[in-house]
Formats: sequence, C-alpha cells, structure tokens
Amino acid sequence: MPSTTKAKSTSAEEIIAQLTDAVHEHRLKPGAKLREDEVSDVFGVSRTVVRQALRALAFEGLLTIEKNRGAFVSKPSLKEAHEVFQARALLEPSTARAAAERTTAGDIDLLERHIQEEHEALDRGQPGLALKLSGDFHLEIARVADQRTIEQFLKQLVSRSSLVIALYWRRRNALCESNAHHALVDALRKHDGTAAEDLMKGHLLDIYSQLDLREFEEGTTSLKEALRK
Repeated sequence: MPSTTKAKSTSAEEIIAQLTDAVHEHRLKPGAKLREDEVSDVFGVSRTVVRQALRALAFEGLLTIEKNRGAFVSKPSLKEAHEVFQARALLEPSTARAAAERTTAGDIDLLERHIQEEHEALDRGQPGLALKLSGDFHLEIARVADQRTIEQFLKQLVSRSSLVIALYWRRRNALCESNAHHALVDALRKHDGTAAEDLMKGHLLDIYSQLDLREFEEGTTSLKEALRK
C-alpha cells in the first residue's frame, strides 16, 4: 500500500528535484549511470515518468543521455570547466553591482540565512550540501538584481559549476570561503555597487584558482544510497 501511494504522489518534477539535489550535493558523482529501471523502482513510478524526468535533467545539462547506453551524470571536460567560470566571471560581477542598487532589508536577512545554513552544513560534515547552498546564494543575488534572463543563465552555470567542482576541486574542506559571502552581503547592505562588483570578481577568481584542472576524481554510488540523506 505505501508504494502505491508513492507511485500516485511522485511526479516527474519531484524526481527532478531530488536527483538535482543529489547531483549538486555530490551524492551522485559525475559519470554515475542512472538506469531507468532503478529510478523507476526507487520512486515507484512508470518508466514514462522516469524518461520525462531524465530528459528534463539532460536539457538542464546535469545529465548526458547516450544512445543505447542510457543516462549518466554529466562529466564536464577541462575546456567546459574553463568556459563555465569564464561565463560566470562575465555575468556575476555586474549582477552584484545591480543587486546593490536594489537590495532591501528582507534581502539581506535572506542572504544571511543562506550563509548560516552553509556554515551549519559544513559543521555537520556535509560539504556537498554547503556547495549547493553556496550556489543558491549566488542565484539569490541575481534575483535581487531583478535580472531574470541572466538569472536563468546563471542557474545553468551554477549547476555546471557543481559538476566541475565535484571533478576538479582541490581544497574540499574550504569550498566557498565564508568571508567572501559575508563581505558581499556587507556591500549589498551599504548599496555599494563598486565594492559588490569587485568582491564578486575576486570571489569567483578564488573559486577558480582552487580547481585542479589536470585530473578528476572517479566515484560511483548506488541511486538508493545517493538519495538517502
């Protein structure tokens, strides 16, 4: 009976959300295979629903679907790793400047909660979750800037960044430096666009400098294990 309830209530959108979190939090590693029958079994849904979810994730760039082989968590190349951070360096500093001009007290409260949740995730030994929250922090700045088209681009870039970091990160205990986010919030609070722009440039450069673009870490895990929080 419980599995029947699950089958009725689980939608493609919910599968997409859970798999996205598992990828962003590095519970599903780049290169991991997602078999349709396994996904169907875990979520209690038909393969039709599974295919819909996997295709949507492939469109977002999180999965790669290979003919006659199936779906795999995307594994960005060295070239893609460079391009992702070059694109973020072009977009995010000006977005931070725009956000500084529009920031409200409510926005500051929300961003500070993000930072607190990042710290708590790191304290619990959940660096993957901390990285996801860090990405959400950057997307919130784009939301504050009210640049919806750029926000959509950044959403894809942040997703790709998570995969890049899963492969090429050197200092897994450092992730996004907390001081950088605190400094950005201070600049936004003061409506200091120049400082926000400069801080974002430096912050992205610091992340980029921590990538080891020579080798990557292999890793596999079962889908059930990856979805277990």
